[in-house]
Amino acid sequence: MTVTENAPSPSAALPPLAARARSIGGSPVRDILAVTARPEVINFAGGLPAPELFDAEGIAAAYRDVLAEQPARALQYSTTEGEPSLRAALAARTSARGLDTGPDDLLVTTGSQQALSLLATALIEPGDTVLVESPCYLAALQAFGFAGARVVAVPGDEDGIDPGALEELVVRERPKLLYTVPTFQNPTGRTVPAARRAAVAEIAGRCGLWIVEDDPYGELRFEGERLPWIASFDGARDRTVLLGSFSKVMAPGLRLGWLRAPAGLRRACAVAKQAADLHTPTVNQLAAARYLADRDLDAHVARVAGAYGARRDAMLAGLADALPAGSAWSRPEGGMFLWARLPDGYDTTALLPEVVRHDVAYVPGAPFHAGEPDRATLRLCFVTQTPDEIAEGLRRLGAGLRDAVGREA
Repeated sequence: MTVTENAPSPSAALPPLAARARSIGGSPVRDILAVTARPEVINFAGGLPAPELFDAEGIAAAYRDVLAEQPARALQYSTTEGEPSLRAALAARTSARGLDTGPDDLLVTTGSQQALSLLATALIEPGDTVLVESPCYLAALQAFGFAGARVVAVPGDEDGIDPGALEELVVRERPKLLYTVPTFQNPTGRTVPAARRAAVAEIAGRCGLWIVEDDPYGELRFEGERLPWIASFDGARDRTVLLGSFSKVMAPGLRLGWLRAPAGLRRACAVAKQAADLHTPTVNQLAAARYLADRDLDAHVARVAGAYGARRDAMLAGLADALPAGSAWSRPEGGMFLWARLPDGYDTTALLPEVVRHDVAYVPGAPFHAGEPDRATLRLCFVTQTPDEIAEGLRRLGAGLRDAVGREA
């Protein structure tokens, strides 16, 4: 036998990835967090709740009790829709906040991010139009883009989307849905006033439109009065999906979210979830239900919101010295994020590497735009660091921006 006969034959090329996997990139926020993982970096880039404020003792006790009292159930498969005890507790909390809800109205999801993926699967065909805010939560843009949607931004202002512009786009584009975070929005921190929420609900009812109302931050209010969900307005009751999450009020590692939706769409999402992961982990659901039964989550959230309010104030106090003259920024009444715009001519993506060299980081605003990006914008998360750390981070940010501009000059 010759050497040639012993040689392996050339391998055939593998089939390519799906087009959607090739066309959707990773998360710029995740990429920035990887670059800035050094402990000396004061990181305003992530959307991470403050870990020292987690009720670790209470959560651990809930897990211990569940595993001691019903280990077979906690470690077993569960129903796709979610554990009945957790859905009952979530329904009661939702009803107490002004939206009559029963356990069967809810589907428990593995974080509210999964809810977005399920909705995209259940609602969107490739080429369908989805309307979003400008700017918009980055991972929502990814979820809709991955489903093959054509994503169109609705013009707006400091109060959120413009109802007149929304109606024009609905008539012209015939979209499947509008995605919105009306309370303490990510990335801007802005809140849509009640009158504008009512107008959005009316347009959806009159023109035929699904609304996906994402509310991960709504309980983290430092000042002002709570506003009604869009889902509670008459025009939107039969066409709004309300998303909720424990990630920002209990702990993100639990990966517990939920969606409240009309029956037909909820069933379609349940079928999509069966194909994705069968169900959200049983032990996590039972522990969360036990926590809600034994602990006062509202009191815990009030303590967290109080701490976050002080951290927001620390950031607001230092921005004028940190940012170039002529900059503007939001003043959120709650949530986790603040949005800033530098003067025309600044590019926050280009400036970031120099800023990171000063051991501080932010997220450039460009990736949050579905349409033409505003490159002078940036997002700052104010909840992960203490007020003293925020003050030092802003000092570094100011020095980094000045050095970056000096290098360009």
